[in-house]
Amino acid sequence: MDKKLIKNALVKYISGVILVAALVFIPAGSISFTRGWIFMALLFIPMLVGGLVMLRFAPELLKKRLTEREEGVQVIVIALSGVMFAAAFIVSGLDYRFGWSKLSNEAVFIASAVFLIGYGVFAETLRENEYISRTVEIQEGQRVVDTGLYGIVRHPMYSASVLMFLAMPLILGSLIGFYIMLVYIPIIVVRIIGEEKLLSTELSGYEEYRARVRWRLIPLIW
Repeated sequence: MDKKLIKNALVKYISGVILVAALVFIPAGSISFTRGWIFMALLFIPMLVGGLVMLRFAPELLKKRLTEREEGVQVIVIALSGVMFAAAFIVSGLDYRFGWSKLSNEAVFIASAVFLIGYGVFAETLRENEYISRTVEIQEGQRVVDTGLYGIVRHPMYSASVLMFLAMPLILGSLIGFYIMLVYIPIIVVRIIGEEKLLSTELSGYEEYRARVRWRLIPLIW
């Protein structure tokens, strides 16, 4: 096994755990924030399992996802996303501390189920599309993928991200955090428009695919 890849993956994973925990629990002012622990488990246990699966069966995909960097306008998109995440997590922690939202356990359970569904869609998208990339680019030998989820919407990974991101603050029990996370929708719309512009001009067959699969993100909506 590639020891450098394993080390890189572990560093990124542990750093992510520490960062998210800090953003959630420090504003909450308590480690007794049960919904915070539920969120951490839902986020990082599947992530660990997925990382181990990729390490075993698709190390090149894992390496690509760990090392790719955005360019151009996408840097701004990622930066805005980072600010949004930090704000949503911090506000959700403060919401717990000061009791601004009164979200029922049933609502948190539903949000948790939606989050896991999003994780499942994300994993299936990775399985279907070997050209999945964190950056907007055309890879050597790339072809249009139009099977499975790609026969329903053109960007199923982004569909998964919408489900997951909007569910996150609700798992934490915060309606205010949810409103902040709604900023993700225009952010992802900008990314999709930019990505489709590139794909339409540089990827053979993509225009025909767009004609066959009408919906970009959510069936019957957009």
